[in-house]
Amino acid sequence: MKTVVKNIGLLATARGKEARKGREQGEIQQIAGTYIVIIDGRIATVGGEHTAPDPMICEDATIIDAGGALVTPGLVDAHTHLLFAGWRQKELALKLQGVSYLEILKQGGGILHTVNATRRATPADLVAAGQESLGRMLRHGTTTCEVKSGYGLTVEDELKSLAAVRELNGLQPVDLVATFMGAHAIPVEYQNRQQEYVRLVCDEMIPAVAEQQLAVFCDVFCEDHVFNLAESGEILACGRRYGLLPKIHADEITPLGGAALAGEVRAVSAEHLIYADDKGLAKMAASGTVAVLLPGTSFYLGEDFARARAMVEMGIPVAIATDFNPGSCPNESLQLPMNLACLKYRLTPAEVLTAVTLNGAAALCCAHDRGTVEEGKAGDLVIWQAPDLEFLFYHWGVNLVKTVIKGGEPVL
Repeated sequence: MKTVVKNIGLLATARGKEARKGREQGEIQQIAGTYIVIIDGRIATVGGEHTAPDPMICEDATIIDAGGALVTPGLVDAHTHLLFAGWRQKELALKLQGVSYLEILKQGGGILHTVNATRRATPADLVAAGQESLGRMLRHGTTTCEVKSGYGLTVEDELKSLAAVRELNGLQPVDLVATFMGAHAIPVEYQNRQQEYVRLVCDEMIPAVAEQQLAVFCDVFCEDHVFNLAESGEILACGRRYGLLPKIHADEITPLGGAALAGEVRAVSAEHLIYADDKGLAKMAASGTVAVLLPGTSFYLGEDFARARAMVEMGIPVAIATDFNPGSCPNESLQLPMNLACLKYRLTPAEVLTAVTLNGAAALCCAHDRGTVEEGKAGDLVIWQAPDLEFLFYHWGVNLVKTVIKGGEPVL
């Protein structure tokens, strides 16, 4: 199958097969008036500036006319909790009254409310809900997405959730990358028996996930009243022994030291990082750990924003993701976090583009395959209702996607 995308007003893309950090994060390629040829799902040709495809190239090809618009790589959402049952709209009033996330959790709300609903849900229920959310993501430009488990918190329900992710991967266009996160919360039945739950995660959940090859990564919520540094390190070390690469929810609510732990265990990514200190960030910079930042969560909860500008200047590769989940960020569109990253993190449009494409892919260990528009990479593109990159960050709060191309096929 051959697809030719012609009449591109401006192609904007990062370049390379590894995360970009420091000054390089903002160094993108912009080509005016070009075209792209995709053959069998892979980018075969990217034209030069002010060039049109040879008529012979267009023979027997699907032609997509970009209409002089902006084209970028498909967006990569590197942090979501997409698979769940049990929305939590009733908690909004509590948040408005100033009740904290941890206080809601102590009252049996928060994650635990969703856990109960997810446990009751059938695999078909989870797949149907996931398809609906993924449809919204696709319509907003996301073509690759990470999905964490962590709303089952039993061996059976964690495996049920991850099996649903695998099924979803074959039912719709967005590529899914699964992360096991049995260490998301302490379930009610293990209250005051936290070490026993850690043993369940390490001795039963992780081996079962690895045996069935249901996940690529192992994540842990390293935070006060959840999993402390020692427990988080133990879980991540166990995951690595079974071939699951480490990720960590770090320093989201308190400055516990999760960023430093991420550097010490050479985590692929550390996520949130609102209260990460310089010592921890320095360890992340040394280890090459990607900072996956979630400005939508800060916005929704009215919390501080992570120090993204400082992270870039320290040489930490920064990715931006939605954190889509039913409690602290019920939003499937990566476009709003992109706007917030520019307006609140003070990142440039070019830095943010890298953050939601190449660096997002690096946080999922697939930057060799996607995240840029280069020959040999997956033919995942977004055609925007925008004349240039700056317009995406200037015209905010609306969906600017015109066409989504996945593996060379128009899917929207």
